[in-house]
Amino acid sequence: MIDALALPTEHYLWLALICFVAGMVRGFSGFALSAVVMAAGVIFLPPIALIPILWFQEMTASLLMVRGGWKEANRRTVTGLVLGSAIGVPIGLTLTQSLPVDTSKLLALSVIVLLAATQLAKLRLPFLATRAGLWGSGVLAGIATGLAHVGGMVVALYVLASNAPAREMRASLVLFLFASSLISLMTYLIFDVMTAQSALRGLALAPASALGVIAGKTMFRPAWEPYYKPFCLSLLIALATLGILRQSIGA
Repeated sequence: MIDALALPTEHYLWLALICFVAGMVRGFSGFALSAVVMAAGVIFLPPIALIPILWFQEMTASLLMVRGGWKEANRRTVTGLVLGSAIGVPIGLTLTQSLPVDTSKLLALSVIVLLAATQLAKLRLPFLATRAGLWGSGVLAGIATGLAHVGGMVVALYVLASNAPAREMRASLVLFLFASSLISLMTYLIFDVMTAQSALRGLALAPASALGVIAGKTMFRPAWEPYYKPFCLSLLIALATLGILRQSIGA
């Protein structure tokens, strides 16, 4: 199997461990699986090779979590975000294939750090509560997905800006990632990003992500809901900062 994946055994094992940890984060927070894998997995594979692999990890996580997401999510908000994302994904993939990805990703990560820090400081972002803010967040999430499969981080910023209960925020993120993944697959096929080899790699790593998600779900308890939003915002800042540092030093 390792030969078919075209990966050294050591690299496959490291990627599996990364997917397990990322799955735990996803199971608790409802997002950030792709961001964790992208931040750490790029040591072994370039971003363009990780993007289709991450589709399988996100879909695996979504299938394990979408039932609760459908019941508790704000479906009207999710619909707007998904439609906006569908517009943005082709734009992001076009940028990935025609412009320096590092430059575009650095800009996106910087915006995420700024907005997340603003929310953590409890400064109001009223523009996010508008219809333009909803659609704009969806389009930006789609572009970020096409660039580095980190659209969930953008949507997390929008969802966390609301005053909704932690369970609704988490469920909305889960439902968005499930629905947007279905649309993203068609775009990846059109742009010839999803290949047989990347699909095989994604399937081979999916069990590690699934185990991580199951473990992470057990960590989301009602008593911890007051800490959910600060944890997620801090996680966004940490992941985006890590990405910026990696881009800056050329890792």
